[in-house]
This record gives sequence, C-alpha cells and structure tokens, in this order.
Amino acid sequence: MGAQAAYRRVRIVLDGGETFEGVLIPPTQYSDPDIVVVKLENGYNVGFRRDRISKIINLGEVASRPPSSAVTLDARGERVWLLATGGTILSRVDYVTGGVYPALSADYLLELLGELDAQVEIEQVTAKFSEDMTPAVWSQIAVRASEAFKRGARGVVILHGTDTMHYTAAALAFAFKSAPGPLVLVGAQRSSDRPSTDAVLNLKAATAVAVKAPFAESVVAMHKSSSDDIVTIHRGTRVRKMHTSRRDAFQSVNAPPLAEYHADARVLRVIADEYKERGPLECTTKFEEAVALVKFFPGMHPRMLEVLLEIGVRGIVIEGTGFGHVGEYVMPAVRKLVDSGIVVTMTSQTLHGRTNLLVYRRGRELLSLGVVPLEDMLPEVAYAKLSWALANFKREEVPAVMRTPYAYEISPRSDPLAFGAPRASF
Repeated sequence: MGAQAAYRRVRIVLDGGETFEGVLIPPTQYSDPDIVVVKLENGYNVGFRRDRISKIINLGEVASRPPSSAVTLDARGERVWLLATGGTILSRVDYVTGGVYPALSADYLLELLGELDAQVEIEQVTAKFSEDMTPAVWSQIAVRASEAFKRGARGVVILHGTDTMHYTAAALAFAFKSAPGPLVLVGAQRSSDRPSTDAVLNLKAATAVAVKAPFAESVVAMHKSSSDDIVTIHRGTRVRKMHTSRRDAFQSVNAPPLAEYHADARVLRVIADEYKERGPLECTTKFEEAVALVKFFPGMHPRMLEVLLEIGVRGIVIEGTGFGHVGEYVMPAVRKLVDSGIVVTMTSQTLHGRTNLLVYRRGRELLSLGVVPLEDMLPEVAYAKLSWALANFKREEVPAVMRTPYAYEISPRSDPLAFGAPRASF
C-alpha cells in the first residue's frame, strides 16, 4: 500500500455514447493496462477496454488524506481511530491474474461507507496479509492502539486480514487489562472492490461498536450470516475462523457472542451477561516470539518436539487429542522439554469442551511431568496468551498465569448447551 492513492470520480463516455460514473480504481503492477476499472454508485465494478472509451471526464478528486489525519464524517460524533494493517479488506482483485493484492487505502474504503456517527482518524500501522503477522506486529498494534486511547479515542478499529485475525484479537485481549473503549478487529472475506464484499457492513458495524459499546474488550466484528443484515461481535478470546471463504466464517466457541449489530436499525444488542466495562488505560504491549503451537497426530516423531528445544523455544502449546493426550512414543520428548525449563501447556483439538488430565492414565502422566492443562481455552488463544505471559512475567509465574482467567478465555465450567447452540451451517 505505502503512499495514499488519490482517487478520482470520473465519467466514462463510450464510443457508442453510453456514460458511466463512479470512482476510478487505480491500477496495480498486476493490472491489464488496456482495462479501466470504475466502481459505480451501486457498488459494482465495471471494466472498460480503452479502445471503447471515447472520453474520460474528471469529476474531481475523492478526498484523500495522509495517514493520521482526521476524517470528519460527522462532527457531532465521537473520535474513533482506524488502524490499518492490511488484509483482504484493503485489497483488490486483479481481473487478469484472478489474484487478490494489497492495493487500496483506508481512504477509499471510508469513501464507500457514507455517513458515520463518528470522527475517524486513520493511521497505517503496517501493510501485511494475515499470514505475515507475528507477535512483534501484535506489539506494534498494541502500542498504536494505546497511543490512540491516550489521544482521546472512544474506540479503536483495526483493519486486519481474516486468516489470523483471531490470534491478534486474543493477543490484544491480554495486552489490554483495562481500556477506555473497545478494540474492534474487522476484516473481509471478499475484497472491497467486489460487488459481494462484506467489508462495508463489517466496517460500519465495527465503527458503531467503537462508539456505542458499553464494553471495552478486544472483539471481532464479522457477518453473522451470508446476508447483509447482522454483524456478530465475538469476544477476542472465544472466536475462531471456521471456514475458508464464507462471509459468516467467524464463530464463537464455548461461549455465546458478546453482541450483535443490526444494520437496518443501526442498533447494537449486547448478548453477554458479563463484560469488561470502559475504564482507565492499563496495558502491556510486549510479546515473546519464541513460542510454538504444535498439533499432536498419530505417529508423530519425537524429534518434532525435541527440535523446538534446539531452536530456543521458551513455551509450547500442544493441541492434544480428546481431553488433552499425546502418544506414549512422544512422552520422553515432553519430559525433556519440561526438564529443560520450557513451559509446556495442553489444549484440545476438539475445540468444544475442555481439557481434563485426570480422566485417563496418560493425562495423569502428563500432569506428573509438569504439563499445564488449559481448561477450555482455544489453542490459538493459548498461543497468544503464552506469548504475552512469557514476555511480562517471570518463568516460574507463567504456569499460574496460564491457568488464571484474564480476559474470559477460561470459563468456570463448560456450558453443555454451547456445543448445540445454533451456528452457521457450512
């Protein structure tokens, strides 16, 4: 993305006299030089061959602002910071290659939103696809969000790629013990230049949450269904991406969503009985990168665990089977890791339910080695929490920290109704 692009409204006049008006989408290095693409007022994109265009009339530049400048969409509204990090929500389809590339600025996206009950300030934190995120980037985001709250933000909206958005949401949930407002991560399953994009509604909902929500937690705002009617607000420590491409890919696991945003009425409905309220800013922005998330599988070679010791990993989250088990053939490797001072924790591959190392003999053996069971914490959440805990607490304190709920990541008991609760049908 880099520098902010200047977007123009244009009128395309074809050689047959037909005219079309819209926002000219700037080309990228992957674009077909013979095609001019315009986003029409109805949200659809149309491509015109240059040899069919008789005239392009410039109707004026769409307001383009440098990073960190205020975008006053409603002067009566609260101040909301929008931190752009990249992802599909700030990408476009190249219709020659069919690929999706990071090519749009947040200014372009805001132009599509229309009126918002907020004064939005845009800052570019980074320009990465979701798979390129690291704990170091989590730290950057946390620092910038903290600075935004210090400058008077009512809430912070973070544009993020969807594939690892639940990791970042969990990381920020631990980083911010208390905050003046919510941190709302938002993305898109369809790029912003596509007619079927979910970016616009998701971002409208995220901005509304930043302004209106009584809670001050890290949350994810994404479509509840394939329809453009409701956006679900998922708690950052309870959400997971459960589908590769559907607009309703994000689901809350082992707990209900925190809230819902109803688009037609522009109403935010809180669902959760308990939440962190808005309060003073209290955060820790450091994360440890020497942490691993490992999935046990039948026939796993012990060296796959032992090599983690050789590369200097300080903590490991294991996704065990069922209640939290691994094969007997890797038990010596687990012992070696624990004896070497590495914090080894256990979650379950099943996602629903909770680990319990007291039910079967293998679980008790793992406990005797010093493996830390993590109740009903999701594996990705455990990974983010372990990264945070190792960076901010002494090694001997970390096991107790991992077993202590900080951001609703552990429930006192599993809700038997949660597994059977209505969810999207994939």
